[in-house]
Amino acid sequence: MKNTTNMDKDRENKNTDEKIKNIIKNTSEIISLEELKELLKKNKKRAYIGFEPSGKIHLGHFLQIRKMIDLQNAGFDIVILLADLHAYLNQKGSMEEIHQLAEYNKEIFKAMGLKAKYVYGSEFQLEKEYTLDIYRIALKTTLKRARRSMEVIAREEENPKVAEVIYPLMQVNDIKHLEVDVAVGGMEQRKIHMLARELLPTMGWKPPICIHNPVLTGLDGEGKMSSSKGNFIAIDDDPDAIKSKIKKAYCPMGIVEGNPIFEIAKYYLEYPLIIKRPEKFGGDITLENSKELEKLYLEKKIHPMDLKKTVSDGIIDILSPIRERIK
Repeated sequence: MKNTTNMDKDRENKNTDEKIKNIIKNTSEIISLEELKELLKKNKKRAYIGFEPSGKIHLGHFLQIRKMIDLQNAGFDIVILLADLHAYLNQKGSMEEIHQLAEYNKEIFKAMGLKAKYVYGSEFQLEKEYTLDIYRIALKTTLKRARRSMEVIAREEENPKVAEVIYPLMQVNDIKHLEVDVAVGGMEQRKIHMLARELLPTMGWKPPICIHNPVLTGLDGEGKMSSSKGNFIAIDDDPDAIKSKIKKAYCPMGIVEGNPIFEIAKYYLEYPLIIKRPEKFGGDITLENSKELEKLYLEKKIHPMDLKKTVSDGIIDILSPIRERIK
């Protein structure tokens, strides 16, 4: 018979395994999982993600916020960087416009259920020590590497501004000055995060654990979901807008890669999932998980219109209570 100490240890291990399982879910990669497991043993741990206040908060952002909620539930203190200076460097508007949008974005994040500390970049990125660290990082980073790290993030320019190479240096520096253990972002952030893991230990700060989430495909099937491209479902869209957008969305028969409707079904809908269909088309079908959905969709046993209807109903159910909580 197990003694009390061993039973407590078993419960603790089971609890840690459950936390790890929830954190891993729907991620593209974690660098590194072993470091994360060790960090979970600590009482104090902090994770952050930065958002440029530059447009509507959409499903692509919500995927990131959901991961921050998973980390919050695992005992992390959460920091949301309202990256006003980053947005300014990325030519997203005047500081006044950026701040106005940031405040609205903050209300949406709260309505999603996230409990976090919200920090504007300009609150600490103009301080002397922060600036000196930017210079130190600049001395350790080649121009080519700084530019390559921004390829997916920066506005496309034939003649890029110097701001494009300052941006990633600041992002590396943010991890140190926000004193975070974990950096979260989409896969487009990977090169910057790898730069941070390499450089920060040379500046007396530990390498961050990096959690990378998928980048959702835009509804038009052209690149990532983006407010600037108009190919998104906004968190505050009403049901009619959601239905209209999904009805028009790219959703090729028998193809899942680059299919935004399949991606939404995979990352957002709850399983078991019921695809409702008329009897003449085979009747309702129950899917136990997204792998089963993928298999049947590839085999063309699920029609795009049926998938669109299921996704539309599901996303309306998910977003309606959030929209109602937005001030």
